[in-house]
Amino acid sequence: MTSRERFLAAVRCQPTDRPPIWLMRQAGRYLPEYRDLKARYSFPTLVKTPELATEVALQPLRRFPDLDAAIVFSDILVVPEALGQPYDFLEGEGMRMAFALDSPNAVDRLDVSDIEEKLTYVAQTLRQLDRELGSQTVLLGFCGAPWTLAAYMIEGKPLLHCEKVQRFLFEHPSAFETLLQKITQALVAYLRLQVAAGVDAIQIFDSCASLCPGHRYEACSLKWIRMLVAALDYVCPIILFARSMSQHAEALVATGLQALSVDANVHMSALRKRLGEGIALQGNLAPSLLQTYPALVQSATQELLKDMASHPGYLVNLGHGVPPQAKIECVEAMVDTVRRFRRKIKINPLH
Repeated sequence: MTSRERFLAAVRCQPTDRPPIWLMRQAGRYLPEYRDLKARYSFPTLVKTPELATEVALQPLRRFPDLDAAIVFSDILVVPEALGQPYDFLEGEGMRMAFALDSPNAVDRLDVSDIEEKLTYVAQTLRQLDRELGSQTVLLGFCGAPWTLAAYMIEGKPLLHCEKVQRFLFEHPSAFETLLQKITQALVAYLRLQVAAGVDAIQIFDSCASLCPGHRYEACSLKWIRMLVAALDYVCPIILFARSMSQHAEALVATGLQALSVDANVHMSALRKRLGEGIALQGNLAPSLLQTYPALVQSATQELLKDMASHPGYLVNLGHGVPPQAKIECVEAMVDTVRRFRRKIKINPLH
């Protein structure tokens, strides 16, 4: 099987000859070649220049040719920017929105028109990546979930406790609903743009899911994710990552996705037993392992692979993105361990 065939078979819980592997947030400061580019260009410039974004997306595959997928180099905040709320990344401080949404009037001013035109640079990057990768390697697109994007847009800066978001939700429920509607409308257009540009699968990141009031998670997040899944009408597989939300795994799966990505706090085979064999699972090595030693990474990766070896529909990954402090030798140890494991054990086919 090619890398592409192996990956798509696993996402669809079909028999595959061995577990596919890719890395969430493949680009990052742990790669010197990325740091070289970052020293010359701002983050938004890298994202908005298709030639540069393509180069960044391909860098991990050149380092680690055993990876089965490439993810487009972009950011979830391109959608708020397309709605009229620009972003930037400040050295040592992280992301910053140009302004925070602090009133219903600010929500009203968001413009959902011409999303495809405003984000045409992403489509150009995807088409260029598709040509570079050919038919052998999976091309992944992604977006932020509506709740997560709303949280960033209201807070306007890196999130800690989402106090401003929750206050806005309780004080302006109608405006908050309008915000989620606008974000979802923009995301539908954006995801269709990505599909048309050649992606094989899409990952939705609900990274701020655990910061949503528990009794509001259905209304503030799951409801809108279901709309995204339905709008794509199964034209490509969808992977959902909802950080620290394994207690809601059944509800997450019920949104209609094909694969659930889980963080490092979850016991994978126990979750597989709980959900059954009809949904693919992705994860879930602790990202912090990549800051330790190759021997530790090798041991943890082997343990996870053995735990999941008898289950179809499994994608090897971290429990979140690659940390900027990751050591290249540790990433190499993870990828090499999967490669060696592939030679010995095959994932069992569906019964």
